[in-house]
Amino acid sequence: MSVYGVLLLCLLLLPLLFLMMKKKKQGKNLPPGPPKLPIIGNLHQLSVLVHRSLWNLSKKYGPVILLHLGAVPTVVVSSAETARQVLKDHDLESCSRPLLVSGGKLSYNYLDIGFSPYSSYWREMRKICVLELFSNKRVQSFRFIREQEVDLLIDSISESSELSSPVDLSEKVLSLIASMTCRTAFGKKFQGNEFDEGNFEEIFHEAVAVVGAFTASDFLPYVGWIIDRLTGFHDRLEKSFNHLDGFYQKVIDQHLNIKHEEDQQDLVAELLKLVERSQTEYGEVQFTQDHVKAILMDIFLAGVETTATTITWAMAHLSKEPRVMKKVQEEIRNCIGNKGKVTEGDIEQFKYLKMVMKETLRLNPPGRDPDSWKFPEEFIPERFEDGSIDYKGQNFEFFPFGAGRRGCPGMNLGLNMVELALANLLYCFDWKLPNGMKEEDVDMEEMAGLVLYKKVPLKLVPVRCITGLSKD
Repeated sequence: MSVYGVLLLCLLLLPLLFLMMKKKKQGKNLPPGPPKLPIIGNLHQLSVLVHRSLWNLSKKYGPVILLHLGAVPTVVVSSAETARQVLKDHDLESCSRPLLVSGGKLSYNYLDIGFSPYSSYWREMRKICVLELFSNKRVQSFRFIREQEVDLLIDSISESSELSSPVDLSEKVLSLIASMTCRTAFGKKFQGNEFDEGNFEEIFHEAVAVVGAFTASDFLPYVGWIIDRLTGFHDRLEKSFNHLDGFYQKVIDQHLNIKHEEDQQDLVAELLKLVERSQTEYGEVQFTQDHVKAILMDIFLAGVETTATTITWAMAHLSKEPRVMKKVQEEIRNCIGNKGKVTEGDIEQFKYLKMVMKETLRLNPPGRDPDSWKFPEEFIPERFEDGSIDYKGQNFEFFPFGAGRRGCPGMNLGLNMVELALANLLYCFDWKLPNGMKEEDVDMEEMAGLVLYKKVPLKLVPVRCITGLSKD
């Protein structure tokens, strides 16, 4: 059905909606906010780049505003102080999650930790993830995978450097992180024949798009499900779920068939061990194969594109700021010398690289409150020079991995991937803009989704640095 048909159906159902949705009496101390329209509330005031719209609204209505997203009242906080109040002082009251159609479907009815509402079940599941899957010991056990995959990336880019041809870094980095994550989770990479339609990366990219898409059912009770069926979203979600479920089941069956082999150290193997012993060790949680699949969904949907996008944004900012690019390359090359590559054991030496990482994560995802940051729209890694601000969720002007009870349990794994890849890209190559472009020509337009993507893929020309030493 056309868009006009959907709108006509909505108009015909308006009288029914007014009868079924009685307006509740408003409390006396609600936050300020813009006037709302019937049915859609304030949805019309949100652009595709929602974070930009919310920031503009906060300038007019203050750091705490009330919006109505369809029929869903939503409080938005936009300052470090209000974030502290929500995520620290009132963490317990605000740490749950709404029930969302796509999240519920892909998480096997909220068996994961990302979409699951706060409960004793969620606490048990998070404990499993923190202690069993993402402990420092476990993350370090996969170090060899990360280093091997980065070596392969550098070899691949070196071939392009010999031809002086541009490299699509967005694509290269996404493939790198997908390979790292596959080997970490499944014990091997996949070449594309695991699905009836599309390859591995295409299927997971579609799943990310589905989770990040607007879903009428989440905001418009009674008629939202009709709209989702008419627009094709319902079928799209079902198709994505079936692809992923079949793939997960195939991976699980493969592991069960070789479960007696001692060298299985990947995350699926560990999760299946939990299935076997869950009754005795994890009380309320009867761990099943669906739990395994739900956790895998979290790992891939929350981990692959977020990590790859961070590296892409970092390289994009550096390509626009040659001063910063030169400074971070000099730091890395002077520390590593002629060793030929950067390993994870080297990363702690790179103080300026870590500032570059923090500044990237300040801007993408957005952290641009002028009350917290001087020159908030500019890329200035030196603002983190005193080391007083970190990722751990205690600085409420900067918490890219979340804060409070809902802080990301996979933070260390993600940071290790990003820092190792970025350090080697900067150590092994100088980077030039293609086709006579200048720094100001680099397109930094954002594209919204589950993460804040760079809309135009980043293409740069790599020039192999033979010695690894800084150049004057």
